[in-house]
Order: sequence, then structure tokens, then C-alpha cells
Amino acid sequence: MYAKVIVDIAHSQVDKVFEYSCPPETRVGCRVKVPFGGRIIEGFVIGVSSSPNFAAEKIKPVTCVYDEPPALVEECFSLMERIARRYRVPKAASLRLFLPSEMRLGKVNETYIRRVKLTGLQPALTKTAKKQKEVFSFLTENGDADFTLLIKKFGNAAVKALVDKGAAEIYKVRRNRAPEYPESGDSEKVLTEAQSEAVKYIENSDKRVNLIHGVTGSGKTEIYLKIIADKLKEGKSAIFLVPEISLTPQMLSQLRARFGGSAAIMHSGLSAGERFDEWWRLRTGEAKIAIGARSAIFAPLENLGAIIIDEEHDSSYRSETSPRYSTVEIASMRAEYNDCKLVLGSATPSVESFIKAKDGEYGLVTLTERINGRPLPEIIIADMRRELRRGNPSNLSRALRGELDKTLQDGKQAIIFLNRRGYSQTVICTDCGYVAKCENCDVSLTYHSEENCLKCHYCGAKYRMLAACPECGGAHLRYSGTGTQRVVAELSQLYPSARIIRMDNDTVSGKDGHYKILKQFSEKNADILVGTQMIAKGHDFPAVTLVGILDADMSLHFSDYRSGERTFQLITQVAGRSGRAGDKGKVVLQTYSPDNYILRFAVSYDYAGFFQNEIKMRKAALFPPYSLICRIMVVADRDEKAIEALKNVFFAIDEIRKTDPQEFIFFNKMHSPIKKIQNKVRYQVLARMKSEKYLAQIYDIAVKNSSDAALVYVEENPANLS
Repeated sequence: MYAKVIVDIAHSQVDKVFEYSCPPETRVGCRVKVPFGGRIIEGFVIGVSSSPNFAAEKIKPVTCVYDEPPALVEECFSLMERIARRYRVPKAASLRLFLPSEMRLGKVNETYIRRVKLTGLQPALTKTAKKQKEVFSFLTENGDADFTLLIKKFGNAAVKALVDKGAAEIYKVRRNRAPEYPESGDSEKVLTEAQSEAVKYIENSDKRVNLIHGVTGSGKTEIYLKIIADKLKEGKSAIFLVPEISLTPQMLSQLRARFGGSAAIMHSGLSAGERFDEWWRLRTGEAKIAIGARSAIFAPLENLGAIIIDEEHDSSYRSETSPRYSTVEIASMRAEYNDCKLVLGSATPSVESFIKAKDGEYGLVTLTERINGRPLPEIIIADMRRELRRGNPSNLSRALRGELDKTLQDGKQAIIFLNRRGYSQTVICTDCGYVAKCENCDVSLTYHSEENCLKCHYCGAKYRMLAACPECGGAHLRYSGTGTQRVVAELSQLYPSARIIRMDNDTVSGKDGHYKILKQFSEKNADILVGTQMIAKGHDFPAVTLVGILDADMSLHFSDYRSGERTFQLITQVAGRSGRAGDKGKVVLQTYSPDNYILRFAVSYDYAGFFQNEIKMRKAALFPPYSLICRIMVVADRDEKAIEALKNVFFAIDEIRKTDPQEFIFFNKMHSPIKKIQNKVRYQVLARMKSEKYLAQIYDIAVKNSSDAALVYVEENPANLS
């Protein structure tokens, strides 16, 4: 037998199929070890045949075959081709997406426990073999037992004696290292008329992709669960994606309550063993539902019946490492392969998705009311300019403090959201204007009071807190901006008896960090939750009746065509955490731009008005979806290598532009806004084009000019232009 193998080296020079002789048990999808270039490396079997394509004497043998069943399902190879072609990456890089990284590197394997059972053979036991008789009686009564517990109870000699006599045998059982989350939620609920109509529409729609546009609290989750339940009854499987790791345990608990062990969790917060075992449960079919963040789209499920992407607008669904894929695009590929439904859901759909729904490319379901007719929370605008004029320098407006007083008196809970972490944003010298910056990255450092240090939020480097300005020696250092620690400190002074917890990247260390904080808050062991983006969406806390938004308008001032859309989404999502049970919710939105039209749309929850306004502006200015922004990034250790690659890329694309100048709306080369990250210099070529006409050629130019000296890659309509 002969195996067609792709070696696990993500390099264009070896991006081809190699042939090896293999044992008869080798199957398509198995991982193998093969000799390659003087060493033994891992590879993936993508085909098996009885006859070779080359001279048999020149073909080397496979040295080892892994996996039963094969690790990669048949669908992987179809997706491999499409991903490699679409994003111009080697096939090995595509296949890596489908496997836990530790599994590829051989750092994790199955774990087993030993158990003991009777063989059916009656042993000849003497009167003195009391312990052996006790073991035999115990196993007769219980069927089998854990080996370690058995020897602890009866002694190793007695157990070994029964095994030696053939009356008992020791066998191995695979131990599952599944993460433990308590089940929460009820069994299947009776859907409202609006929910039932939504499910019926999606299941009967002739559209493969359907968008659910439902206000926060409108019951989108129950629609998702009903669709999954229907598909499981048909013997199919499902993938359920959420944007934040912090949302995954909560959603997994609901799925486990509804579907038991059929749900498996996939995300980077698990230990290597847990991630491997959950992945293997999906591959073997023991689990039928994969839930997780972006990477769960590559779950090894066969016979998919539905793919659900909650909060589809979220930027985390775009990969920022190679391959730089769009999760929705990969989901569309899988939906097409499996002939199944792809359901996108959001209270604030992306402009691109909503246009497709309006134009009939996607099916559209609209839910305009919360469950049981509960009202959306009232949003109060607090003008922070007026607060300063009235002598209030605090981070908390009078309106927010008044609502907090009432909320705490009523025994309810509050969420305070701000779009950053740390004690304050920057440390500035008021004498000379010096700003403390990271030595490795072209970004300002953030002060963390608990450790009394400065941290870089890009590379993680820590620095001692400054006693004086290193530029002028001045001692007048000022903290600029507001961080979660500072807000917690201020709240603690105002409400000394209130239980306040903080949730940001600094407080959720460990694989269960998110879960522990959310559990503490959901069980009402805290009164106020202060947090950053990770508390902004998806969570359902019935006792929360107040949300304070301290700096949502900060994103309005970014030089990004999506700044208005992101601000509207952020406010709507955060506001939706309030008043989800019986009590009416309130939201205090603090801003220095109270008259901004985006805030006015957000206050009235007017997505339709926002969308119409936004789409007119983008059409007039020729921004996506009426154009394509293509950023070609050049990253290198040395400036001269980056500039050399930058020039090569720029002039190659410029040759294309000269042949069709009308296609290019904008084209130039420049430093990246953040010039250096982790000691690597960054340059970019920006092109805004009317269509994807030359996109494939631009990818080819990037691949041609990428090397060990300078990494070159393409980003389409990048979520982050910094």
C-alpha cells in the first residue's frame, strides 16, 4: 500500500504531496511519521492506493501510523484545498487548524485508568485465602472496580493472586479530562410564537445562511437550542460559536442541562489534556455539539446539521494570525459541504451581514421585542463636560451615583463597563510632556496599582514605576485616563459596604478565571461588577438592573470607518445586560459627545435608523461594503529588511494599479500606526479598491516577498487598523 502524505511543514517549498509505502491499516486522515530531509517528521495521509506513482524502490516507508479512527475527517481535505487557495497558505497550515496544537506536537495523549473485572473462571480458593474471597465476592456483586481503589481496600497481593489464577483481569478504560461546569437552566422551554415562527422560517428557508436580528433579551438562545435539538433528533451534529471565552462556560452549562454529555467545549482556556479529550469526544461521535470561540469552527464533527454564530458582528471572529480567515466564511464553506444551515445572530448585526439579508442573499428573521414583552432598559445620557463645569472631577457622574444608590438600596446588582483595563491609561510628565512607552513596542505603558508597576498590553513586559521623569528629571508625573482598578478604588470609597469585583485580562488568570468571577456575580455574592469588553455581551444576570457605561464614546474618535458602527454595537450590547428579568433596567451612558448622532440612535435602540444613515455615508465615501480595503503588512526585526520588502510589494502592486487606475480609490505605503510591537518594526501598504478583482494577485505578491527576514501578509477589511 502507498500513502499520499502532506508533511507538517508550513512552507511553500514543500507544499506538495509526497508518497510513502505504508502498512495495510493506514487510512485516509491518519497522522503518520515519515522520513523527510534526514529527519523523522509528522505528516497527514490524504490518500491511499495499492500502486505507486513512482518507482517503488525509491519510495521510503512510513515509520509510524497514529489514530483510530483517523484524526482528520474527509471534509478536512475539501476545506484544506479551499482555505489554502483562498488565503494563499500551505496545505499543512490549513490542516493544522483542525487539530489541537499539543496533539500535533506530541505533547498530549490519551490517559487511562485501570479497572478489574471477573473473567467467569471459578478460582480454586483455599480456606486461608480470605482476602481473595473478599475480592471475588466484591467483584461478583459490583461487576467491576477501579484497580487503585480495589488494592487499597483488599491489598495488592489478593488482587494479583486472582489475576494470576485467571479469575480476574485488569483492563484499561480511557479517562476523560472534561472541564467541569455545573448544569444550569431548564429542560426544553415552550417557545413563544415569535420564536416558533423564527425556527420554522429558518428550517423551511431556501437560504443556506439566515440572520436573526433580535433585540437583546429577545430569546435568540432558545431559538438556537431548538434548532440544535431538531438536528440531533435527525442524527446530525452542530457547532455553536460565541465570541468570548468568558461566555463559553455559561453557554456550555445551558447546553449540558439540555443535551447532557452531547456537548463538548473547545477553547484555548482549557488545559492541554482537557482540550485534547473534548476534541476526541467530538471526533469519535461521543459528543455531537461543539461549543467554543472562533477555533471551534474546525471541530472534527461529521454530518453537520447546523452551524450557529452568536454575536456574529464581533471582530473576534476574524483571525489575526495565519491563515487570517473570516469565521463566517469558513462556516459558509462547511455549511455548503454538509448542505446544512448557517445561522447568524445579533442584536446589532454587522453592516455587511445586514446588507446581504436586505438584498436577499441571506434569510432574515427580525425579533423586535424582549421575551414576555419586557421593556428595553431606559438609557440616560450623562454629559461629562457639564459634570466638570459643576466641579465633579470624578469618573462617576451624579446621575450614575444616584442610580447606584437606588440599585444597592433595592438589593439589586450593577455592571460598570469601561473599554480598557489597568489603573490608568498612561503616565505623563507634566513638565516636558514625556509619555512612558514600552521599549519593545511603540505603545504607551499602563500603570497597575496592585503591583505598582507599568505594563505593556501588547508584549506583556513589566517596568518599575517611575519616581521621576527619565527625560527631564521632573517629579510631576500625572496619570492620564481611567482604568478598571481606579474605578474599583473610587467605588470602594463611595460604597464601603458594597461587594465589588473586577473582570478584565488581569483578573481572569487560569483556565477557570472567567467562570469563577461570573459564578460569583451570578450567585449574587457581589453587588457591582466592573469590567472591560468581556462583560459587554451575551451574559444574562437576572438581578442586574443598572449598567453604567463610562467611556463608550471613546471608540467614536478612532480613525476607522467602522468607529460609528462599533460604538453603536458596544452601547447596545452593554445596555442589554440590564433589566433582563422582571425589574425594569436602566443605563447611564457617560459621554463627552452627547450630541453625536450615533449616541442618539443607540439611546433609542434604532438600529434601522443607524443602518440607513451608515450605509448612505459608506456609499458616498466608497467604504466597505462598497469597496475593499486591503492592507499588506510587512514585519521584520530590522528596519532595512522591512523597507526592502515594502518597496518590492509597493512597486509590484503599483504595476497593477497603472494598468487599471480607476479600480484603485486609494493606494500608498507608510509606517503602521503602531510602528513596533515586540521589537519588530511594522510597515504597511494600504489599498482601497472598488472590488476583489486584483485580490488574488495581491496575495501572490505578498507570498512571493515574504521571507525569514521579513514577514509579509494580507488583511482584508482589517478589524484593527493599528
